[in-house]
Amino acid sequence: MAAEPKSSRIASIDALRGFDMFWITGGDAFFITLFTFIGSTFFGKLALQLDHVPWSGFRFYDLIFPLFLFIMGLSMPFSITKRLERGDSKQKMYMHVIRRTVLLYIFGMIYNGLFGFNFETLRYTGVLHRIAFTYLFASVIVMNFKAKGQLVWAGCITLGYWLLLLLVPVPGHGAYHLTPEGNLCAYIDQHFLPGSFCCYKFGDNEGLLSNFPAIANVLVGVWAGARLISDISSQQKIKIFLLSAFSLIGVALLWNFIYPINKYLWTGSFVLLTCGLSILAICLFFWIIDVKGYSRWAFPFRVIGMNSITIYVVQGVFDFGVVAHIFIRGITPHLGNFQHTFNIFCILIVKWLFLYFLYRQKIFLKV
Repeated sequence: MAAEPKSSRIASIDALRGFDMFWITGGDAFFITLFTFIGSTFFGKLALQLDHVPWSGFRFYDLIFPLFLFIMGLSMPFSITKRLERGDSKQKMYMHVIRRTVLLYIFGMIYNGLFGFNFETLRYTGVLHRIAFTYLFASVIVMNFKAKGQLVWAGCITLGYWLLLLLVPVPGHGAYHLTPEGNLCAYIDQHFLPGSFCCYKFGDNEGLLSNFPAIANVLVGVWAGARLISDISSQQKIKIFLLSAFSLIGVALLWNFIYPINKYLWTGSFVLLTCGLSILAICLFFWIIDVKGYSRWAFPFRVIGMNSITIYVVQGVFDFGVVAHIFIRGITPHLGNFQHTFNIFCILIVKWLFLYFLYRQKIFLKV
């Protein structure tokens, strides 16, 4: 096994990012098909957790995207705060942020099929677009406000978005109509967002207005990242994380009674719940990997996590199944009902080997 590149990176951050991306790179499809193949009621319920809830509510898979935004925030004390502390000018940092924002958006458009040149049906927003948007706004806030100010911004954005949904009426539906067809986000998307929508017909899953509360996920990640690099003891860090996480989850569950947990609208209760769960996730990974020193098991995830944007973009434009088929085409016809599961597993392995090659060559995409 190759020696891992030396850096000031906290191993648990890359491992958690890789764990998060594992599901997006095919882990979800593999376990859905595996659980379906097993066929019991219990595994059928587990398979449901690997798909988004139809509207309001929450499943494990609804955590994947907000967790990635949170992890992006975890890295900002290293990528932005530390650079400012060592003397990099704000002008230089602004240029870096703008460059990265533009590249992320361009990659998002390529992923959505930009080079098909079908601009009428092209989707103009998406996962990478939301990453770009939240990165831009969170970076500007981090560069201009201390920790308390950053959390104030997170709270104001979350509450301000709630007030918009609560008070601004949608023609034909009224205010605070949080249904697929009657919500304010859908109305704005229908009137101001060109192209096609995903993943419900009345608006976009990563629409214009719902981008704003997602900034809070990044800013809470910044707060957690600052705690990770602080001088307090590991035990204190874990206590702070646990207290903060359970407080956020508790408030989210209470708020849910009047402000439903909803990923499509990225409601405030969804923000608090996913921030709480994200803090629990980094707390667990930090305790196992950085405190207890059990890190070897996480190496496959670190390989994914250190090139997360790379694999997301490449798998959107290249069919890894073509490569996998070369090696397994003589095997799969003999596997019966297990054929589909095995095929997905092999594609997942090919993707990981591609990332491992980049890792061995020390090629890491830094947009």
